[in-house]
Amino acid sequence: MYQRIRTMIKGKASAQVIPPHVNRSAPPKTDNQAHILRSVESCYRLAEQQLNRSFPRPEVNFKLRGKSAGTAHLQLNKLRFNATLLEENAAEFVAQVVPHEICHLLAYQLYGRVKPHGKEWQSLMIKLYQLRPSTTHNLDISSVEGKTYGYRCDCGPVNLSVRRHNKILRQQTQYRCRRCSQTLTLAG
Repeated sequence: MYQRIRTMIKGKASAQVIPPHVNRSAPPKTDNQAHILRSVESCYRLAEQQLNRSFPRPEVNFKLRGKSAGTAHLQLNKLRFNATLLEENAAEFVAQVVPHEICHLLAYQLYGRVKPHGKEWQSLMIKLYQLRPSTTHNLDISSVEGKTYGYRCDCGPVNLSVRRHNKILRQQTQYRCRRCSQTLTLAG
């Protein structure tokens, strides 16, 4: 299973064949990033042994921002990881985040479009990596959490992100409490 890449050489289109094991990722900037790249390769080799087939290696970068630890871009065969959370939680990334995101790519390549954390993804987590399928991480996100604004309802205080706060200010939307269904109002 080789991936074809079209390139332009002196105005002529040519097809370049890239074997599935070639890493198209940017060079790592830290030891933890290098460790993650090795972990991705290790996870793929294990999957190939277990499933008896080869898979194209994804592009990997560390440009993800916000509270997510990682994301998988299925059609692009790309993995993005949060560099800040990686530096603070390297062991958890290797143990949980990398296999989690790889299983998304593998599920797409094996089954096509399926539910993101559906039975196909769950079975890969268990079968390949003997991990309990969990949809979210439990990492401390205080270092990547943006500024929040205090709102309230009858249930008590609720913090909203800058983006949601600005949407309220521009009268583009209103947010309601999930418990009491009351419209949130700015605290203070």
